[in-house]
Amino acid sequence: MKTMRMGQGGPELPAFGIGAMSFADFYGETTEANSHAVLDAAVEAGVRHVDTSNVYGMGRSEKAIGSWLKARSGGREMLHIATKAGITKDAAGKRCYDNSPEHLEAELDGSLKRLGVEQVDLFYVHRREQARPIEEVTQTLAGLVKKGKIAAFGFSEIAPSSLRRAAAVHPVAAVQSEYSLQTRIVELGLVQACAELGTALVAFSPVGRSLLTDHPLSREAVAASAFMSVNPRFVEPNLTANLAITDKFRALAAEMRVPAAGLSIAWLLSRGEHIIPIPGTRSVDHLRELLAGTKITLSATDLARIEEVLPVGWAHGDRYSAAQANGPESYS
Repeated sequence: MKTMRMGQGGPELPAFGIGAMSFADFYGETTEANSHAVLDAAVEAGVRHVDTSNVYGMGRSEKAIGSWLKARSGGREMLHIATKAGITKDAAGKRCYDNSPEHLEAELDGSLKRLGVEQVDLFYVHRREQARPIEEVTQTLAGLVKKGKIAAFGFSEIAPSSLRRAAAVHPVAAVQSEYSLQTRIVELGLVQACAELGTALVAFSPVGRSLLTDHPLSREAVAASAFMSVNPRFVEPNLTANLAITDKFRALAAEMRVPAAGLSIAWLLSRGEHIIPIPGTRSVDHLRELLAGTKITLSATDLARIEEVLPVGWAHGDRYSAAQANGPESYS
């Protein structure tokens, strides 16, 4: 499997990780045993990076990883563990963001307890608190490195300008952002800034929340999901349009004899040596489809054919609703 480096001087890792939001019922019901089966299959395939958050199932995802570690001798050495903090609620129960030293460290301590570890390999600020200078937050994170609670840190969904400001204070190991054939905004500066600064780009939703697979979520599954049912790309008439467009991609993948999900991963891996996709799944079979993309190298002709069926800007609808867009930084 292709490898990449998780930040300047960071560990060299397989360029494929597991996004653990799926361990907390986000895309459908699952069990701890099922999450363990996915981790077992991933580790057996050579995967090391697993990416979670304190808010995924309100700690449920972290607990699933922690119980997996506890049940397997040497489990801690098998995984490169990332988690996040910074999303919270105000007194009225409304979602807000807190990047204060007190909040980040307290939430990190809770994550360490649920995971059953003394240190995480990577700790992200999940969303920026805009009123607090990112330089100040970077100093807080650097302090957590000095305390030994985290080995490295990063940010999720920040703009290239914010990354540059943070990196001027301390090297930033990783930035997590949505990136796929469906969502390419990161190519307007973030991919380039990460490469320039030696920062890894951790790509979440690399198969477009199922649209870039052979088995997109059913309309019933979309309707049952609080997130998906209001996401513009899955609301009619956009959903019908997006399914029709991606049918061409599925046909191309079949012609190339690779699962559509695997072709999506292979395309991402072609975009830079510093990129690591982190698809989430509840299915070992789907994990194998995704991993198929790590075993192929796309030619210039292959890439041109992909661009022909899915040109930049093909998706109907914004990637987030107005409410879902509260937090990620815009930069175009």
